[in-house]
Amino acid sequence: MSARLAAHVWVGAYLRRLQIEGIGVYVVARGDATAGAVLVKLARLDGTATAFTRVFDLETSARRWDVLCEGPEAEIDAAISRQRGFDPDLWVIEVEDARGRHFLDEME
Repeated sequence: MSARLAAHVWVGAYLRRLQIEGIGVYVVARGDATAGAVLVKLARLDGTATAFTRVFDLETSARRWDVLCEGPEAEIDAAISRQRGFDPDLWVIEVEDARGRHFLDEME
């Protein structure tokens, strides 16, 4: 079992990965630097979006990204606001890409 990266380290690496690809990415909300959870919003620039959250898979004992919600961007923003209400230590990263690229499958 590998040690988890501090949230701010993971976020910094993720931002850099997307910037290398020329994908717009922004930190919308800063959470706890060490242990904050990270939520990634993918805005497709057509009025739709998907919010991804990290989950622990009990069957494989691995962490993976899962869709929290998807649909009209305004609804996704409202869902993210609710999540921030439950967890003020939550990081929110917004990715803007018309092609739907987010590279979460590459990020540990």
